[in-house]
Amino acid sequence: MDTASESARELALLESIEHDPDVTQASLASQLGVAVGTINWHLKRLIEKGYVKIKRAERKKLRYIITPEGIALRARLTVDYIEQQFLLYRRTRQRVNEQLEQVRAAGYHRVRIQGTGDVADICKLTCMEQGMEIVPDGNAPILEMVGLKVVLHLEDKK
Repeated sequence: MDTASESARELALLESIEHDPDVTQASLASQLGVAVGTINWHLKRLIEKGYVKIKRAERKKLRYIITPEGIALRARLTVDYIEQQFLLYRRTRQRVNEQLEQVRAAGYHRVRIQGTGDVADICKLTCMEQGMEIVPDGNAPILEMVGLKVVLHLEDKK
């Protein structure tokens, strides 16, 4: 596995194949939001490494079978995925806590949160735990979600 996205894709492939061995490459591509060629490339890699086998179900229909090694790989990828998500959670909480210290040091007791998604949810929970009021607008520093980062905007907010 070269990157986290490749690992995530291979995990999703293995889970989909385990759920439906008769799944097509086109439906896998649709599920994962990638090109059929990308699915084909990943499947070839999984087959070459012995994680998946192909059986011909009908003349043009294939059936994908996960080998015991493939099941072990799926388990490892699942554990890695969970560890990465907890790491993201811990890092985000630590960063937000550091930013809330700066907010308090600047004399504020409330913030605005700009953005949505999991990182914004972690940010909101951390603010609530720290007793920081979250306001929709007004003169308050902004915690902005930029991808997976949280950026603090303090200036000109008094």
